[in-house]
Amino acid sequence: MAPTPNIVRLPNGQNLTVLPVFGGYFFKANELNVHNSVFPAGWTVIIQSEDYSDEHASTGDNDPELSGMPKEKRHHIHPYKHPTLHNDNLFISSISNPSSQDFKTPTSPTRQIAMMLWASLYWYFHQTEPSPYLATEASKNTPDEGKPRGEWRINIKREGVLRGRNLIQKLERMGLIVSEDSTVGINPEENTADGWSEMFISRRMFWQISPKLFLFTLRPAAGSPFPTTPYGSRPTSPVRGERNHSPITKETSDHASTQPGSPGLWSPGPHGPFSSGSHLPTYYPPPPLQYTMTSGIRHPLRPKPPRQGEIFYTRFVSSIGQYLSFRTASLSPRPVAYSGPTSTLQPPLHHHTNTSLLSLPAHISVSSIPDPSSSTPPSEKEDTQYMTDAQLLNKWMNMPRVSKFWGCSGPQSTQDTFLQSGMTSKHSFPVIGLWDGKPFGYFEIYWIKEDILGRHLGERAGEHDRGIHVLVGEEEFRGKSRVKCWVTALAHWAFVQDYRTNSVVLEPRVDNTRFISTLSESGFLKEGEITFPHKQSAFMSLRREIFEGPAL
Repeated sequence: MAPTPNIVRLPNGQNLTVLPVFGGYFFKANELNVHNSVFPAGWTVIIQSEDYSDEHASTGDNDPELSGMPKEKRHHIHPYKHPTLHNDNLFISSISNPSSQDFKTPTSPTRQIAMMLWASLYWYFHQTEPSPYLATEASKNTPDEGKPRGEWRINIKREGVLRGRNLIQKLERMGLIVSEDSTVGINPEENTADGWSEMFISRRMFWQISPKLFLFTLRPAAGSPFPTTPYGSRPTSPVRGERNHSPITKETSDHASTQPGSPGLWSPGPHGPFSSGSHLPTYYPPPPLQYTMTSGIRHPLRPKPPRQGEIFYTRFVSSIGQYLSFRTASLSPRPVAYSGPTSTLQPPLHHHTNTSLLSLPAHISVSSIPDPSSSTPPSEKEDTQYMTDAQLLNKWMNMPRVSKFWGCSGPQSTQDTFLQSGMTSKHSFPVIGLWDGKPFGYFEIYWIKEDILGRHLGERAGEHDRGIHVLVGEEEFRGKSRVKCWVTALAHWAFVQDYRTNSVVLEPRVDNTRFISTLSESGFLKEGEITFPHKQSAFMSLRREIFEGPAL
């Protein structure tokens, strides 16, 4: 009986098939024949579990002359069956590269290997979590709930492909692996294994690394049938006497403002957080510290938030079976088109056909996807995908359960003014949440230092700590399981966006007991209550040091 493969859905919308093979797993890129693939054709990782125990008796153990002597714990290696807390070892054993006629060799093989290792770890940390309890001689009689707890980690071995010159050192400098040995070492050889053989990565560490550091695309070779990005990555150098220095034509300009086949929709660019016309990683570090004053509060000068309509976070949530995305809200008089990945073959009603290839299996062509513009949906006025962001707010804010906590009900002009105010704030920005491209809620992400909350917290307000205001409007997307997914996803984004952010907070009204309980189950701690002029709030905080990762 053939082994059962499973599918890994990456944050950029690509799918990988993972197939068990002898001694490990083979990772195959599904979309290599559809578009410029992020990955080589495939690679194999070897995973083994090991332990040190005296449970595996040998023939020498029965020697009567050795009876009474202390037994030496032996080192045992087992085939990988399921994750262990800290006894699993992994390395990449081989790589299957695509044809050089179709794709150029990556300019940085190290980055390509780092990308493959990151994707392998992304799969690994989606497996069933092992028991966190440590069984020691001292704790053998302690109930499980009271036993000491360990950290889920996997060891990265300097074997196979990872034996490359200085490769392990480079992966450590990139932040993908770490060692408990922080010494220089006494061996002067440049490529020695001394000090670099005990490398690992923990689950907590993995989920605090931005995937934008590692995901990028291979550049198609000249004459390759594989398409490249439809837009120029930058304007050309200015030419004296020319008024328009941009290479963008009227066709691409129109393309950026409306979706083909979806009249009346507005499409921002770029298409998601991993979009890159230069085929490079899209991570950018936060700016150097500069300070300013707001209402007598000294705080760092803040970077600009993502542009209107821009998707800044996307990830497939396996427990829900859908892609969760967040984009900046928009003041556009037209509905904002969704260009991110979805979990189904049928894209959203206004899904961008040129970029929806990211979510299609290899055997599906874009021509086989029905054109959503061929017929007008019967309930277009009620469908949130056909609503502007201001119309979404008008619908949601006038729901009694939402109005009870937000107090922003009223005619459309009320929400128009509300959204414009959010767009002009210097310490926060408005966000629309989406499940598979369908808007479900409104959020505000803010810096707490210069917020009214920061004035109440005083010195407890960290300079780079973030706060979140939340509103779930659509009934079909309510429920505790979804709340845990999106609230930890927003915290995940904040922690990887700026490594100086040490806490993500919410301040729900104290009578919103069900939401407060769900936050507690999601890792937030109630650190007290805050008395605002308009409400009494529970101060709920999720600290980086205890953040294990987003709900999967």
